[in-house]
Amino acid sequence: MLMPKRVKYRRVHRGRMTGVASRGNKVAYGDYGIQALEPGWITGNQIEAARIAMTRYTKRGGKVWIKIFPDKPVTSKALGTRMGSGKGAPEYWVAVVKAQKVMFEIGGVSEEVAREALRLAMHKLPIKCKIVAKEESGNGGE
Repeated sequence: MLMPKRVKYRRVHRGRMTGVASRGNKVAYGDYGIQALEPGWITGNQIEAARIAMTRYTKRGGKVWIKIFPDKPVTSKALGTRMGSGKGAPEYWVAVVKAQKVMFEIGGVSEEVAREALRLAMHKLPIKCKIVAKEESGNGGE
């Protein structure tokens, strides 16, 4: 399961997920990707399940890029514990995903295989997503 090697603080605040992603909202490495349509927390296990679903379907052909990493600890208190006496112990790790963030990318396979692999991976994720293709834009700034 994905998790950081070390962190500055063991427990962090829950934070906000408002707004849309300004960075990482385009397909950069592969040809197709999964884009989040709503904000949410993606756990390390969900990321791993989506990765396994994609690599199994492509029969380990092509290449998969994972563009999110679970670096936020989520704490919970033990069952049957009374209120108070501090914050709970870290239970699992999540990646904070904003709307329009491209989470997974795939390349090196045909369009049909890529779309089906991404569709299978989308079923493993707890938020609404869509499949996006790379924009073929030359040098638009010049």
